Amino acid sequence: MDEKSIKSCNSLSELEKLRVSIFGKKGYFVGQFAKMKTVADKEKKNFAQKLNKDKEYFLNLLNSKKMQLESQAIAIEMKKDRVDVTLFNSTSEAGALHPVMDTMDKIIEYFVSMNFSIEEGPLVEDDFHNFEALNLPKHHPARDMQDTFYFEDNMLLRTHTSPVQIRTMLKTDPPIRMICPGAVFRRDYDLTHTPMFHQVEGLVVGKSGEISFANLKYILKDFLKYMFGEVEVRFRPSFFPFTEPSTEVDISCIFCKGKGCRVCSHTGWLEVLGSGCVHENVFKAVNYKDVSGYAFGLGVERFAMLLHKIPDLRSLFEGDLRLLEQFR
Repeated sequence: MDEKSIKSCNSLSELEKLRVSIFGKKGYFVGQFAKMKTVADKEKKNFAQKLNKDKEYFLNLLNSKKMQLESQAIAIEMKKDRVDVTLFNSTSEAGALHPVMDTMDKIIEYFVSMNFSIEEGPLVEDDFHNFEALNLPKHHPARDMQDTFYFEDNMLLRTHTSPVQIRTMLKTDPPIRMICPGAVFRRDYDLTHTPMFHQVEGLVVGKSGEISFANLKYILKDFLKYMFGEVEVRFRPSFFPFTEPSTEVDISCIFCKGKGCRVCSHTGWLEVLGSGCVHENVFKAVNYKDVSGYAFGLGVERFAMLLHKIPDLRSLFEGDLRLLEQFR
């Protein structure tokens, strides 16, 4: 048994052989303790104490050397696996927000600045919140306007973010001033429609007579000029089951400045959102009395296409870097 052999050991396998030769069944200390039978009684105590002391010393020496060799082995492995960062191109290009999220952020920024709260709700809805509470009872013909993904047990993927308005009114007393941005789902797919898209809907409710159509017109005109610059805004009569009166809102074509072009079908106008005063049946569904309010809704992808001049809605979801790199 040699102390120098342990200290000069260069590998864990070599160290293990030394450990076995010292502490194994046929090792040094087993042989030494076996000699206890031949030692005189007076000397046994000193003999055993010395052996135990030597045993503890060599055990500590082996453990210390083992830790040293393990650290060296780890350092060697780390050196082998080291990544040379100088091998990579240091001129990495910055990323950018996706045009849909960039447009969503701009919309939200406006309404937050106008003291609107942001509300959220579940993507999987029930028929009551998605249709019935919004004045769309079963077999209502307007349900055909929204091709719905249905599940079992009367559940569905929400077709608009309006259910968030219902949920907010059911848990909150007026006044309410909110928007509900989020993903919605419909069974549709073409140049201007995708199965999943994003909406931002707004709701303002106050005491009866406090909220009028004039308030709605002011906020939407201001919002559309914030989004598109100096454009003309017009309101056309329309129909939505959850508002009365209902209007479609158009802006003068941002491409031809209202003169008429292919994008606006030579009308000089672009339809951008729907709005109206909240229908009394919606207020009845949430047990609101003596209140008035307005609501509006817009498709974020529609706004993104107009702002960034993107002709095909589907390209926003294909992840094509040739398109997305243009928005850095």
